[in-house]
Amino acid sequence: MFCNQCEQTTPNGGCVTRGVCGKNADVAALQDLLMFALKGLSIRGLAADEEGTLTDEVRLFIARALFVTLTNVNFDPEQIMWHIEETVRLRDNLASSLLDPSTYEPAAYLVPAPDLESMVEQGTAIGLPFLAEVNPEMRCLQELVLYGIRGIAAYAYHAAILGEEDDRVYRFLMTALADLGNGDLEMDAWLGLTLKCGEINLLAMELLDAANTDAFGHPVPTPVPLGVREGKCILVSGHDLKDLKDLLEATAGTGINIYTHGEMLPAHGYPEIKKHPHLVGNYGSAWQNQKMEFAAFPGPILMTTNCIQEPAASYKANIFTTGPVGYPGVKHLPNGQFQALIDTSLAMPGFTADVNYGEVMVGFARNTIMNVADTLIGAIKAGALKHIFLVGGCDGAKSGRNYYTEFVEKTPSDTAILTLGCGKYRFYDQKLGDIGGIPRLLDMGQCNDAYSAIQVAIALAKALDCEVGDLPLSMVLSWYEQKAVSILLTLLYLDIKNIRLGPSLPAFVSPGILDFLVENYGIAPIGTVDEDLAAILQ
Repeated sequence: MFCNQCEQTTPNGGCVTRGVCGKNADVAALQDLLMFALKGLSIRGLAADEEGTLTDEVRLFIARALFVTLTNVNFDPEQIMWHIEETVRLRDNLASSLLDPSTYEPAAYLVPAPDLESMVEQGTAIGLPFLAEVNPEMRCLQELVLYGIRGIAAYAYHAAILGEEDDRVYRFLMTALADLGNGDLEMDAWLGLTLKCGEINLLAMELLDAANTDAFGHPVPTPVPLGVREGKCILVSGHDLKDLKDLLEATAGTGINIYTHGEMLPAHGYPEIKKHPHLVGNYGSAWQNQKMEFAAFPGPILMTTNCIQEPAASYKANIFTTGPVGYPGVKHLPNGQFQALIDTSLAMPGFTADVNYGEVMVGFARNTIMNVADTLIGAIKAGALKHIFLVGGCDGAKSGRNYYTEFVEKTPSDTAILTLGCGKYRFYDQKLGDIGGIPRLLDMGQCNDAYSAIQVAIALAKALDCEVGDLPLSMVLSWYEQKAVSILLTLLYLDIKNIRLGPSLPAFVSPGILDFLVENYGIAPIGTVDEDLAAILQ
């Protein structure tokens, strides 16, 4: 196997025997085979799209299947095998006359092997998803596109299950998959595809923002208890707000209390979710701490979307997956079918007493912040607010992430901090005071709510009659997986510069492409907190 798609990949530039995430070589080979099969489906899908015969089933399936290949989403060989077989079924359902043999290698007429061992052999032979072995810079750009479309697919899938879709997203996913491995494309074409990836990801995040706010209302500032209540309980982790709302409706009147975990924390700010009185608080912190936190939770856990780790034996019988998530030996629930989860909760002890651990505030998405834009603009003009930092992104286990805690703690009192993603768990409970009645620390939501941050920046620039790059705004980002890659490409597409990125730079970024990003976009790795703050505020 070879996998270098996450921030925590091994120091030699890629995981070659077992992923740091826990992915084994068989799963890696099956994911590579799935990507190869999706290329074939996409080539036929593009032809069908031109003929007007492409079905909605194929469009959405491609997004879901890409989602399955993200870090910490699906480790179950049987589920991945099903996706491979379904990819080939959908491909073969498209008329063979639509196939252009000149653009489709004979080997891509993939016929799934009849068993796991043979299918793994196929995937191993293909290797890292069919990327062309050209120069390091071109391969780096192909990997940026590959990992970027995985992030796009996650956001597009979330939006689609809430009814928001745009064919431009699906068409780009198919185009990128068809182009991957094409050694005939020149460097300029690959640079164009990476920026196009950023453009389409912005559209996907816009769709998801519209889907979430239409379904659940615009987030509002909301205190979230960090303690626990006596009684039966279920913990919901991952990202999917619809799964949480469906579970809240399914458990109404049962006496079961629902807690959020990880990136589900921002759900408490949505009116249509927070109205349920048995949504009682947030338990635990970011994804990498789940083995300790889940083991101590006296009820079952529901994993929605990504962020699952190998379950410890102490709670493996009590964890459930749904949607694209899977792990061998873990019970998988069809979307919205929670009876087994509820029965497990009622059979487990639950919490035996109330415990108060304080609270944090969420709900400062774009609608809330724009409602106080005049106050912010007035504070900037008066000098009371000298700088805004966006300190957000993914959390992780690798050393170096304490940088973000120290950074926030050392920001001057006349600055504000916007945050999003699970990286905020490094500092989310800091009491930093306020500026003119507006909290200095503003939680904008999940990683996909980078869209909110972008819209706020654009609105502030318009109000101050300047470009976004001229705002007193700096981005200090942490990354872990492929959604962060797609967000970074969106920021590059918007020509947002001088981003600091850490705790380490992507292993798949070649020296030549890194030089290009530094020279054209001012991207820099994080340094020391004192040096970085001094450079930003000079």
